[in-house]
Amino acid sequence: MQSQQPPSSYPNPYFPPQPNPEDEIDLLELVKKLWDRRSFIIKILTGFIVLGLLVAFLSPVEFTASSTFIPQVASGQKPGGLSGLASLAGINLGEMGDGQEIPPTLYPKLAGSVKFQKALIETTITNPETGQPITYAQYFEEVYQPGLINSVKKYTLGLPGLLLKAIRGESESVASSDTSLVFVSEDEKKHFERLASQLSVTTNEKEGFVQLSFIMPNAVMSAQMALAAQKLLQEEVIAFRIRNAKEQLLFTEERYREKKAEFESMQRRLAAYRDRNKNIITASAQSEVQRLEAEFNLAFSVYNELAKQLEQARLQVSKDTPVFSDIQSVSVPTEKSAPKRPLTLVIFTMLGLIVGIGWVFGSDFYVNMKEEWGKKGEEKG
Repeated sequence: MQSQQPPSSYPNPYFPPQPNPEDEIDLLELVKKLWDRRSFIIKILTGFIVLGLLVAFLSPVEFTASSTFIPQVASGQKPGGLSGLASLAGINLGEMGDGQEIPPTLYPKLAGSVKFQKALIETTITNPETGQPITYAQYFEEVYQPGLINSVKKYTLGLPGLLLKAIRGESESVASSDTSLVFVSEDEKKHFERLASQLSVTTNEKEGFVQLSFIMPNAVMSAQMALAAQKLLQEEVIAFRIRNAKEQLLFTEERYREKKAEFESMQRRLAAYRDRNKNIITASAQSEVQRLEAEFNLAFSVYNELAKQLEQARLQVSKDTPVFSDIQSVSVPTEKSAPKRPLTLVIFTMLGLIVGIGWVFGSDFYVNMKEEWGKKGEEKG
């Protein structure tokens, strides 16, 4: 009985499949085509390398200063604590206390507010050319030179916007007597757009820390702006947190001053009446003394109670004031963060190879397609 042979479609372990000669020919043709056009590819590659060198050495130098801190509350709250664990189970515990805590996840929104940015562009920094103090807005309006690369971007990529602005003309400044409205000028808008690319505020919800960084053309200025941004951000958080407690403190202080004046007035009236009726022992005089003493005791009780509440309100303000623990303080950077010249050169070299090889294959593909279209047109004719 003959053994049954497996179908011819099954792979034979003793005779592995041989490579298709046509595949080798196609691969050799592709390599040969690249070798024949090597001079063209080298020219394209050289052009991109030169362009990469220009971009790497003409791009403006930037320095980045950063800090990392943890927001804490005196009552013991800490971001990412029990409320974070409960949220994983679908339970919202809310905020402890008066519910006026700003979560760190909202810090980037707070840093992007108009009020925050208006205060930030008025920050005083050191002019690197003169060593004299100057504001952020004055530096970028009067001192800073954008450099060749940024100028090319402005007048090429930004040309449509410049033309549209020239056609429309400068927008008129809006004025109003309503002090509750916030107005932003054209110059401030430009500063805000620049701040959006310079200031970065990120939060780590799991660990509960906040990282802030600021980019400037000078190392000292970057550290100064990062420190100012951190201080402003923390002040905004503190002001929001203690708002209710501070309003309660102001209210208690006003009532305390009123009742203190009433108590002192009542004290003077009682003392004056006793002095005038020192030797009089009539029943009416004694009754008037008792009435004045009752009013004095009531005023003293209210005054004494408000004094206690005033002290409690002051303690509550201190209790609700957040404390920020610095993990990494702001320091003057010693190395520039941009441009990354080796990386820029590598990227442009890879782009040159891709463009050169793609051009070779693309041109051949275009020629072949053009010939096929010509043949189809002749057949139809």
